[in-house]
Amino acid sequence: MTLPAVAPALGAGAALVWARALGEFGATITFAGNFPGTTQTTPLLVYLDIESGHEGTALALSLVLLAVCLAVLVGLRGRWLGNR
Repeated sequence: MTLPAVAPALGAGAALVWARALGEFGATITFAGNFPGTTQTTPLLVYLDIESGHEGTALALSLVLLAVCLAVLVGLRGRWLGNR
């Protein structure tokens, strides 16, 4: 019962996250470039892996990024909720 009630909010959140990620990707690849060891970020590496046909590596890197994001969110949830 809860999931149908929050489905519109989840959809809106997913759209905002996608738009933000796309904006950051475009700015990084346009202004910083993609020089391995200098300005190459993980999203750019995922992009290159997909373009070169290494979907497995791109998926693994994406899962690592997801795990790091979840760890940060879980680690900071007490601070956001006021429970230190």
